[in-house]
Amino acid sequence: MIALLDYGSGNLRSVEKALRHVGADVRVVTRSEEMRAAHAVVLPGVGAFDDCLNAMRRQELLAGVKEFITSGRPFLGICVGYQALFEKSEEFNSCAAGLGVFAGKVVRFTERPGLKIPQIGWNQIEIAQPECPIYRGIPSGSHFYFVHSFYPQPADSTIAATRTTYGDAFVSSIWKENVFATQFHPEKSQKAGLQLLKNFVELAVSCSAD
Repeated sequence: MIALLDYGSGNLRSVEKALRHVGADVRVVTRSEEMRAAHAVVLPGVGAFDDCLNAMRRQELLAGVKEFITSGRPFLGICVGYQALFEKSEEFNSCAAGLGVFAGKVVRFTERPGLKIPQIGWNQIEIAQPECPIYRGIPSGSHFYFVHSFYPQPADSTIAATRTTYGDAFVSSIWKENVFATQFHPEKSQKAGLQLLKNFVELAVSCSAD
């Protein structure tokens, strides 16, 4: 079972639909205790960093997410669900503390002539960790769908799974041990995105069988 965290995120149903399409047994959950029996957890996100963290705090999900990650079971953050794993954000004079799973902050794209912010649309990924299991069968240079003005700057560069350039070069996804997270939206990224989610689901199944 894959637990999909519902804290009011706008893209929850599209993520749920994509996960079911690739064969996942998905349960939408709103409380920390509902994660305890899950083989994997997905934290989606659309909107502002503070809104995400404050909603999770109200539902007492923050400690549950950290506890799940320390269990060693697969965890996937998407978009703001990726940003939330870091310590803080510069978005709109943000006051909310991030989960702090990784050191680093979330920053805005640098303004420059001709660059439209937010980035909305397709862009390429360059794979930095070819052995990353969620990129099995996905070649470097594949296109994924992005919608964002901000992105994390990990303090530890070794966790970068992919990099992308949009004016600035940035870490578009990370991987460390059981934690995966993407700035792009795999659920909106057609064939490559579905392959990524399928890989994640298969990883969850294999881990539960161990």
